[in-house]
Amino acid sequence: MSRITDPRLGLVAGEASGDLLASLLLQALQARWPGLTSAGIGGPKMQALGFQAWWPSHKLSIFGYWDAIKNIRELLAIRRQLGDRLIQERPSAFVGVDAPDFNFGLEQRLREAGIKTIHFVCPSIWAWRAERVHTIQRSADHVLCLFPFEPELLQRHGIGATYVGHPLADKIPMEPPRDEARAHLGLAPEATVVAVLPGSRRSELNYIFPPLLDAARRMAAQRPGLRFIVPAAPGVRELAEALVREHGQGLDLQLLDGQAHEALAACDLTLVASGTATLEAALFKRPMVIAYKLHWFNAWRMKGKALLPWVGLPNVLARETLVPECLQDDCTGETIAREGLAWLDDAPRRERLRQRFIEIHETLRCNTAQRAGDAIAQILGA
Repeated sequence: MSRITDPRLGLVAGEASGDLLASLLLQALQARWPGLTSAGIGGPKMQALGFQAWWPSHKLSIFGYWDAIKNIRELLAIRRQLGDRLIQERPSAFVGVDAPDFNFGLEQRLREAGIKTIHFVCPSIWAWRAERVHTIQRSADHVLCLFPFEPELLQRHGIGATYVGHPLADKIPMEPPRDEARAHLGLAPEATVVAVLPGSRRSELNYIFPPLLDAARRMAAQRPGLRFIVPAAPGVRELAEALVREHGQGLDLQLLDGQAHEALAACDLTLVASGTATLEAALFKRPMVIAYKLHWFNAWRMKGKALLPWVGLPNVLARETLVPECLQDDCTGETIAREGLAWLDDAPRRERLRQRFIEIHETLRCNTAQRAGDAIAQILGA
């Protein structure tokens, strides 16, 4: 039994994926400690669990260096004020969920003030920006890792780390509820459905959604009757609607309020922006085309820093190109449509991919919430 009955946690989660990860962690911690309280920066899923959002998570929805430069004064002000408040209130520990550019500076300050710091989601130092490992050393007492190869990498640099698996692998069923999801979304069982997931940040939508919609138009022209569904993340629905009016005229397209998991369960194929959604698509065993496009300045900054030849999580985990990646100059409607139609036309290839995704799902499914709770309890001295 834990000696801590009512721990208080500081938490920061940015954008929709961080809100989801943090909410799953909070559920597990609340089951362990019913008196747990938490506050900081978070989204609607966290708030539904009683989290006190001093600022909403969309404040951290920044896409690359260029957006960060434009919003730097507000971000620094929020981080300073949040740090002041946390140091004054002295939580049992602080958990930074992803958002490394924001969280690491905050974690370093809190750690220097004697507050234990935990970073949930190891930055992708295995993909690019390997120098960030030194920032982690200064900032985090412990890192909770989603992928099995990460702890050894961190421990080489003296950083405490625990592999906890991925909470989405516990949450998403091994066999997706396709018929149930289609009924819920009003989709016919026999329809060919394409889910378009353009990201949760405004900049992502501006850069990635237009070529995805162009791809949808091209696919529909070659395969009449295609249905398209687009989960719109909280806070960007109006922008999504405007982009659909501008770039998606004539499409049989349904815009959803969130409901990304329902869309992935219901679809036959997804066109998806690189990020956590690609892992979600893999866990739903759905073929995909990954798209990614940055402002030219951000792309220039990142050029040559990649340590692996992939950006999509399914390919990174498999260590091979399971699904196509249409990046930067290749992020065009023509290329994405060609790759998408190739999936729809090749049932044996889709089945081989499904089997590989089952293997990935089994590797990542290891009761993340309990493992993370155990790690946090140990850090708190329970």
